[in-house]
Parts: sequence; C-alpha cells; structure tokens
Amino acid sequence: MRGYFQTGADVLLGRHRRWLQGARVGLVSHLAAVNRGGKLTADLLHDTRLGRLAVLWGPEHGFFGAAGAGVGVRHARHPRWRIPLRSLYGVARRMQPEDLERIDLLIFDLQDLGARPYTYVSTLRYVMEAAATAGKPLIVADRPIPLPCVVDGPLLQPELQSFVGAVPAPMAYGMTPGETALWLHRKLGLNLDLRVATMRGYCRQSGRAADWPAWIPPSPGIRSWETGCCYLATVFTEALPALEIGRGGNMAFQVFGAPWLRGAGAVAWLSDQGLRGVNFHVWEFPAQSSGRLLEGVRITVTDARRFRPVRTSLAIIDGLQRLFGRARLWRGARPVFFDKLYGSTRPRRELLAERDWRKIVAPWSGASRGFRAERRAALLYDE
Repeated sequence: MRGYFQTGADVLLGRHRRWLQGARVGLVSHLAAVNRGGKLTADLLHDTRLGRLAVLWGPEHGFFGAAGAGVGVRHARHPRWRIPLRSLYGVARRMQPEDLERIDLLIFDLQDLGARPYTYVSTLRYVMEAAATAGKPLIVADRPIPLPCVVDGPLLQPELQSFVGAVPAPMAYGMTPGETALWLHRKLGLNLDLRVATMRGYCRQSGRAADWPAWIPPSPGIRSWETGCCYLATVFTEALPALEIGRGGNMAFQVFGAPWLRGAGAVAWLSDQGLRGVNFHVWEFPAQSSGRLLEGVRITVTDARRFRPVRTSLAIIDGLQRLFGRARLWRGARPVFFDKLYGSTRPRRELLAERDWRKIVAPWSGASRGFRAERRAALLYDE
C-alpha cells in the first residue's frame, strides 16, 4: 500500500543506517537532491554521526548546478566543509583512483530524467565502473523521474557511444536511477557490491505527488517537472540551432520557434498527426539571442503514460520541413551531434530523405523488445 513518501536518501539514513557505520563516504550529488523537508543529501550525510563525508563529486553543471550545458567545471573544495569537491564534467569525466582511495564506499544521488542524452545516466555508468575497478561498494539513493512508464526511441548504435549516449538503451528508458543501476549492473557484467536505497511510498506515477520534495532544477534548463517530461521532444534543437526552445525563460524545452515559423500552421499539422498524450498551442516567446519575439509552439503533455516524446520529436521535425522548408530547419545543423543525441544515424538520414515520421519510428518497438524484457527484470516499483 502506498504510504508516506521518502526519498532513497531518507531510507538510507533510516532503515539502512548500518551501511554507513564508520565509513569514509564519497557522494555524487548536486543541489537538486533534497528530501521532503528540503534538506540536501550532502547535508544529511555530513551531519550524521554514522560515517564521515570525505569527498564530493558533481556531474555536468557542477555540484551547485550553475554551469551551462557543455561548460566544463573545475575541481574545488567545499566552501563550508573544506573537503574535496571533484568535477565529473571537466578535465576528466571519470573518478580518479587517488580520490577513491580516500573513501570506503560511494553514494550516488542525482535527480535524473530517465533520458539517455541527459548526461547523468552516463555519469552513473562511469561511477559504477570506477567503483567496480576500485572495489568500493556503491549505494544508489533512488528518486522519481518524469516518465517512469515510457520506453521510446531508437536503441543506441555502439559506434555512436558518447557522453550523450553512454548506455545501451532507447532514448527514453523508463527507469529510476536505482532501477537503471540494477539493469546496468547485469547488462555490463560488473563485479560490484551494488545496493539500492529504494523510495518508500512511491508507485510508477508520472505526476508529482503532494508529499514529494520540492522541485529544484537539476540543471539550468530543466526548470520544472513539465520541462523534464518534454525534454526528449525538443532536445534535438541542440543540433538544429535554427530553432529556439526558450532557454532564456521558464518554458525551456516546452516551446520551440523561429523567425520563419508560423505557429498556427505548425499546431494544425501536429494536432492532425494522432500523437497521443500531448496537445500543441500557438505560443510567442523572446529569442534568447536577440530578445526578438518569436512565434512558435508550446507542448502540453496531457497524459504522461501515453506520451511518446521521441516520436513527437520526429513528428515536429517532419512537420516543420514540410511546412517551412528543409533548408531553413537544417541551416547551421550539427549532423554528427544530431546522430549522437538519437544514438542512431537513421532518423537524420530518413528525415532528410523526407520519409514520413511514422515509417521512421515503426521499427523501434521490435528493436527494443530485448531491452524491455531486461528492463522488466530491474523494475522496483509497481504502477
């Protein structure tokens, strides 16, 4: 029965206290990792007398979440505790052996999205591999994700593995960080003492419950839960700069527009595509670069269980090409990065060949059948 919600970190410091007893602890986390009372996991671990917080690591955007997308973060010392604060998105993206020698066990607590291009899952893989190599136990403190029931998108082609595509899963893989760790543990065959501090009072729901912790952006662009739901529908714009997605405002990734785009036509076309769980609206917003008001489209997820963000992304691209011309949309494109985001060369090649988006996505379900079976074996929570 669903009861009072607790984060994995709260459960760790409650029923699993013995895991920390007397240990020198290393923590991978950021300012988005808070409990229902608003306290940081880092503060909870620093204040407990069970063990000693010895090293902190921060992912892309840094422990304090201030760095922009793709901006490297330097090593530092924590300003209050004077312990090492190491960056996993700077000179190196993997843990260094000398830092691991300072600790007895690792804890991973990041607010993730369940989206392969969102680099926190890449960091999770690298942390797991580093812990296995160093012989350090790893505890993953679990948290909700926006689309826990959704599997969508192409599987990763091995030759396209990168930091925005480091796990062999579809773009939307529908697993919490704890479930993802269990799946990766088996998939990669790691010799690792892995433990998951599961949430209490959680089911696989897409909407936020009243007793969950307050939402704190895990990165500058993901300002709301709704943004997290829409992220995979518009992340392709990082490789198609002819479109803007409202990064300067509160609707980043939920909107898209351009000087040449006419919102009414785009909304009409997208609304006629039979996309489930989503509505589209004409929306004006200022361009980040110039402040000029752009006409565009806002995405509203109406049923997160039925919404398929990656399918939606291809429908958006297909529609904009048809309505406003392929040359406009692909001006200044970064084709290699586009392929890395999708983890496949096929979407770009077939979009440029003007193939209907439905035919491009049709093979995805069959191709991901094996992944879906592996995923089911790793799930920890009921719907």
